[in-house]
Amino acid sequence: MRFDLTDLRLFIAVVEAGSISGGANLAHMALASASARISGMEAVLGTSLLERGRRGVVPTPAGRTLLAHARIVTAQIERMRGDLGVFASGLKGHIRMLSNTAALVELLPAAVRVFLIAHPDVDVDIEERTSADIVAAVAEGRAEFGLIANSADTAGLETVTVAEDRLVVLFPSQHPLASSSSMRFAELLDQPFVGLSAGALHSHLADQAAKLGRRIGYRVRLRSFESVARLVEAGVGIGILPLAAAERVRSGGLTIVPLADRWARRHLVLCAADFTALSRHAAALVDEIVRQGEAVSQHP
Repeated sequence: MRFDLTDLRLFIAVVEAGSISGGANLAHMALASASARISGMEAVLGTSLLERGRRGVVPTPAGRTLLAHARIVTAQIERMRGDLGVFASGLKGHIRMLSNTAALVELLPAAVRVFLIAHPDVDVDIEERTSADIVAAVAEGRAEFGLIANSADTAGLETVTVAEDRLVVLFPSQHPLASSSSMRFAELLDQPFVGLSAGALHSHLADQAAKLGRRIGYRVRLRSFESVARLVEAGVGIGILPLAAAERVRSGGLTIVPLADRWARRHLVLCAADFTALSRHAAALVDEIVRQGEAVSQHP
């Protein structure tokens, strides 16, 4: 039984993408080559690794076993790269982490910039997910660590609190509710909304509306906080953003009002299966994120 790292990384990519073609793209490999490698792995094992259907592929029991081992092996390789990086030049490292929307806006830009300047031999792969999805992915070994809201159930994972995450309402300055000292989410659901088209914040707000038996009435959904702010300013609707994002995009035509609901004041939390088992590079990035979190807390 001989599988190389390319085989293992390809198999992980195929399972995560849900198709051989998607996995081939993630692995930067031609579809024919990827398909041949998967077939070769199945031939060596004498069993199917993937169940192929009209909507893609899912791992068989044998495939799930291989997936678990492949993730352990590739994670160990990254730890090896980090440990050897102090001795060898030209050895490229790679970190895979997940983040919710608030952390992407408030913490990660500065933390990643500082980290990459100090570690030019390391690449960082960041994917935005909901906090619940991040917890599951880290627990399964699909990412080394993640940044989540403390409202997520992190049973079985280690956590470190790094900063506060506050959600606020963005009103046009002339809006009748713009003079409010604070607003509850339920009081806003009859208003037209401008929001993000996808992502962790979009999913979180949809979940909170569903708990009230309501849906958010989006007039427009966009891809960036800046675009949301400009359409709120134009009077199209109201928006809900992380405070740091709202302050960054605020202009004279916008007013920020705190969201009073308890779930709107959360903390951003780092989570990992075992922080002491992180690669040297991943541990260094975690340390930088913690430093940035302390800076945000000291200068709200």
